[in-house]
Amino acid sequence: MSISTAVALVLALLSTTITNLAYLREHDAAAALPVLSMRRPLHSLQLLLGDRSWLVGFAMESGGFLLYAAALALASLSLVQSINAGGIGVLAYVSAQISGRHLSTRELSGVIVSVVGLLALAVSLVGGSGEGGHGSAAAILLWLGASAAVALLVLLLGRPLLGVAVAAGVAGGLFFSIGDISTKLLTQGGARMGFVVTVIIGYSLGTALLQLGYQAGGALTVAGLATLLTNALPIAAGTVVLDEPVPAGAFGGLRVLAFAAVTAGAFLLASPESQAAK
Repeated sequence: MSISTAVALVLALLSTTITNLAYLREHDAAAALPVLSMRRPLHSLQLLLGDRSWLVGFAMESGGFLLYAAALALASLSLVQSINAGGIGVLAYVSAQISGRHLSTRELSGVIVSVVGLLALAVSLVGGSGEGGHGSAAAILLWLGASAAVALLVLLLGRPLLGVAVAAGVAGGLFFSIGDISTKLLTQGGARMGFVVTVIIGYSLGTALLQLGYQAGGALTVAGLATLLTNALPIAAGTVVLDEPVPAGAFGGLRVLAFAAVTAGAFLLASPESQAAK
C-alpha cells in the first residue's frame, strides 16, 4: 500500500467520524425547530442559520467534507467510500449513548460486520489500490441522472408509503451520492471541473432533505438510511462507471467481500427494525 493511499484512508476515517457526529448534532437542533418546509426554503434556511447548535453541526459536516475531498484526491472513490461506510457504526454507538439505550442485536451485528469489512479491505490493499481510468462522461451523466430521478420518485411516492423520515433519508442519500461521485470527478481537473454544478445540487438537496427528515424521525433512521445509499452507490459507481480496478485473485475476492460487508453492516444499522428506540 502506497503512502498516499495510507494518508487517504486516515483522512477518510477522520471525515466519516466527524460527519456522523455532525449528523447527530444537526438532528437534535433541527428536531427542536419550528416545522421546516421545502415550500418555504428561505424561511427554513433562516431558521437553521439562526440556530447556533445547528450551525456548529453544519460546520463539522463541512469540515468532514473537506477531509473527504482530500482523501479522494489521493485514492479511488471505492476505497474512500468503503471507509466512510464504517462510519455508520459511530452514528449507531453515539446515538445509543445519547438516548441512554443499549445497541440491539441487529445494530451490534451491523457494527461487527462493518469492522470485519474494514479489516478485509485493509488486507486487500496488499493486492493494489490503483486509481483506474476516468470513465465515460456519458455513462457518468446517465448514472447521476438516474440517481436524481429515483430520488424524486421516492419523494413523490414514498412519503405516504414509507413515511417522511424514511423517504427523506433515502432521497437525501441519493442526492448525497451524486455529490460524492461529483467530488471525485472534480479532483480529476480539466473539463470535469464542470461537475461543480452537480456537487452543489447534490449536497444542497441532500442536506435540506436530511433536516426535514430529522423533524420526523430519529437520527439513525434518517442519517443511517442516507449513509447506506451515500456509500453503496459511489462504491458501485467507482467500478461500473469510473473503471476503478479490483485486484486479481484472492485479494480481488477479499476486496469484493470487504465492499459487500461494509454495505451489509450499514444496512443492518440503518434498517427500520433497529429504530424502535429513537
